[in-house]
Amino acid sequence: MKNKMKINALLETDPELTVRTEQSGPVVLSTRLRLARNLSNHRFPGWAKKSQRREVLSVCKGAIESLELMSGGTTLVVDDLSDLEKQILMERRMISRELMESESGGAVCISRDQSCVIMINEEDHLRIQLLRPGLNFKEMWRTIDGVDDGIEERLDYAFDRNLGYLTACPTNVGTGLRASAMLHLPALVIENHMEKVVRAVNHLGLAVRGLFGEGSEAYGSIFQISNQQTLGESEEEILSGLTNVLNSIIEQENNARLKMLQTKPEKVCDKIGRAYGILRNAHILSSTETMKLLSLLRLAVDLGALDEAERSEIDRFYIEGQPGHIQFLANNLIDPRERDLYRARILREHFSHLPLLNFDNLANYS
Repeated sequence: MKNKMKINALLETDPELTVRTEQSGPVVLSTRLRLARNLSNHRFPGWAKKSQRREVLSVCKGAIESLELMSGGTTLVVDDLSDLEKQILMERRMISRELMESESGGAVCISRDQSCVIMINEEDHLRIQLLRPGLNFKEMWRTIDGVDDGIEERLDYAFDRNLGYLTACPTNVGTGLRASAMLHLPALVIENHMEKVVRAVNHLGLAVRGLFGEGSEAYGSIFQISNQQTLGESEEEILSGLTNVLNSIIEQENNARLKMLQTKPEKVCDKIGRAYGILRNAHILSSTETMKLLSLLRLAVDLGALDEAERSEIDRFYIEGQPGHIQFLANNLIDPRERDLYRARILREHFSHLPLLNFDNLANYS
């Protein structure tokens, strides 16, 4: 019951995808910085015994909860969570699939506003994550660097003078920094340009994944772009290089939207109109189809066919339309068919207030 109360409190706070700031734009949904850190004189989680993992949990938990940013936050021990609670946290990008399946000693510390999430005993002893809407790596780096320094004042990190921070996976050795941005790229998808973009990004040493990271599909035209190299470059160089690539992709998406509206406006209007009609009237909706439809409604907001005020409601259902959240809202363990029925009913109710689409505004898009 105590954990359910904590999960309820988390659900009352909007996911970072839905929060709008001055840095937010039509293409960038959110950005994330993650630092991989390990403690010296402790076995890495994959090699540690249960008692050793629990010892690391105790040490790390105390250090993290003493940080100013984590004051008033929530700590959840994985062993104490139900499968559904784990799935909800994964859908909100607060824990990874690896932590969901971790043995004794796994935990996650979440700040009050859910912007800072620190996993304990995943692949590494610590995975420090900072989530923000929009694209502003410079400000984010200052924040997460301060969190990292605060933890390092309390704990001894595994560090080598030549290699940098030591991690369980060799690809994280060095800075231990992974930076990523969540981009909404419907025009590149509709115009069948994404394969070319993915090849170019991979050639530059970056990774392209779906909403939920490694192994997930890019449903709803949402792609996560991140660095893969952490050794041999400074944090500033990693962030600068990634920002340049992201700005190039954003420019390509905007150009694709303009070209689409100039050459095939009827196709754009038809796709948006069908998505609008289905979300307001469908009685069975899978999570995959829902994400594709939400993507088109989000594009409608970007193009001016729907008011900007509708964006946060649309973005919210990228997360809250996922299976775990639907099951939690239904307050019952329901099978996939029942979930699809329940999801459709919720979406009909929430989007019944939508005004009529104003396709006249598409002509003024630039």
